[in-house]
Amino acid sequence: MMLQVRQNVSLKPYNSFAVEARASHWVEVENDQQVVEALDYARLHQLPVLLLGGGSNLLLTADVQALVLRMASRGIRILADDGEQVLLEAQAGESWHPFVLWTLAQGFAGLENLSLIPGTVGAAPVQNIGAYGVELKDCFAGLSALDRQSGELREFNLQDCAFAYRDSLFKRESGRWIILRVRFQLSRTAALHLDYGPVRQRLAEQGIAAPTAADVSRAICAIRSEKLPDPAQLGNAGSFFKNPLVGAAQAQLLRLQHADLVAYPQADGQVKLAAGWLIERAGWKGYREGDAGVHRLQALVLVNYGQATGRELLALARRIQEDIAERFGVALEIEPNVL
Repeated sequence: MMLQVRQNVSLKPYNSFAVEARASHWVEVENDQQVVEALDYARLHQLPVLLLGGGSNLLLTADVQALVLRMASRGIRILADDGEQVLLEAQAGESWHPFVLWTLAQGFAGLENLSLIPGTVGAAPVQNIGAYGVELKDCFAGLSALDRQSGELREFNLQDCAFAYRDSLFKRESGRWIILRVRFQLSRTAALHLDYGPVRQRLAEQGIAAPTAADVSRAICAIRSEKLPDPAQLGNAGSFFKNPLVGAAQAQLLRLQHADLVAYPQADGQVKLAAGWLIERAGWKGYREGDAGVHRLQALVLVNYGQATGRELLALARRIQEDIAERFGVALEIEPNVL
């Protein structure tokens, strides 16, 4: 199929905040050859390139004067299967949650805690997405990416990606790499992670004493649905701020001031604080200014009630950051990419 580049395209349907912004040029690519052709087009017309997956980790604050390249590649294949461990590969354009459900339907465990996270497979390594005690890196087996600097295809292993909390080489070298395919090592025997958040409690309430990976997925979907608004109903990008890491001494001082502080000690001696708890304690939960607001049930989520602009949402986020820094001496980092 020939490459079809469109001009002056609304991005409102392609970002989960449902913010209105327009792309000067737009193209959807379904395979490696079309990716190369799109990059050639951008060079020929002297256009910057903005890579777009599901648009669920993005805040647009202005029109985009660039070629917006949306990954629309599809396909999942099993590369190896010894009866216990399974190596599989998914194309970057696959939607993340349906992909997780597919793995569970095959009897493959490992991704269940990452259920109902919006976005695409190709975008998942950039943020090293994580939830309920599991990160993408825990099941990661490699990926293929195109280097925009050299034009070469490169294979990455776990160490190459330099994964960290909501971070990776691909985030730090934003714009250089186009992730084409991602590989995962999954298992037919579930090693369940149940101790982060209310997962175990939810399973107990359902009378499930010996849960399967699918049970864990369903429980997490229910918990997330209760806490997080559906972007199809209320524009949002999920958690807007990262949970901050602080030193043990600072965490102890905060705990002396706030006995109910929600904090998780880390293996390196640091302590991860719950950003949602900080924001809620500061009184921002449910706050609304025009159509930009903080969700009434989850203080970590900024929402667009209809006509909020990206600039209005960003201004609200900055005010929250300043307030948390002043109250608690903690710096909150914005999780979505701001353009």
